[in-house]
Amino acid sequence: MLASGLSYVHRFVPARGSGTPLLLLHGTGGNENDLLPLGEMLAPGAPLLSPRGDVLEHGMPRFFRRHAEGVFDEADVARAAEKLADFVEAARVGYGLEAPVAVGFSNGANIAAATLFARPGVFRGAVLLRAMQPFATPPEAALAGTPVLIVSGAADPIVPAANAAGLAAALTAAGAEVRHEVIPASHGLTERDVTLAKDWLATLLS
Repeated sequence: MLASGLSYVHRFVPARGSGTPLLLLHGTGGNENDLLPLGEMLAPGAPLLSPRGDVLEHGMPRFFRRHAEGVFDEADVARAAEKLADFVEAARVGYGLEAPVAVGFSNGANIAAATLFARPGVFRGAVLLRAMQPFATPPEAALAGTPVLIVSGAADPIVPAANAAGLAAALTAAGAEVRHEVIPASHGLTERDVTLAKDWLATLLS
């Protein structure tokens, strides 16, 4: 099912009943199909909205450009955050949705974090899996009461522990209600990620 005129190639899976939508944001090299199974595991029957990143890096879709691994093009991050926020607002109208909870992995988690700072209120909350700070100096944002779960891997070779902790601190300073879990994992997702995210979402959406 697709609404016309939306800015990203995407998949939409309607709700089987009621439920807060999940906005699924893939990592580098993923696409609009990658996280649909994860979304179904996290919130069975909820509406799922999953866009494909519009930036190609060596043929691999991403949501924004980077200069090197871990070195982001912050002007493009800001562009992408505004575009994603506009997409969400248009999709809410086109599909008749509530504000979604963003669920992002890696590059998808980074653009979700950037959008939290750039356009507070677009997301009901966010699950950020293996996220990094999208901005060296985060913009001022009013995130009072916005629930955010960050899950980091203790052995992640891509996301330095201090960087993930800095993201949690920046979101907290903006007023978000942040839970930051560090689990025994690398950069890839594990069953522990699924369990943590599912339980956190169940509490949030109950």
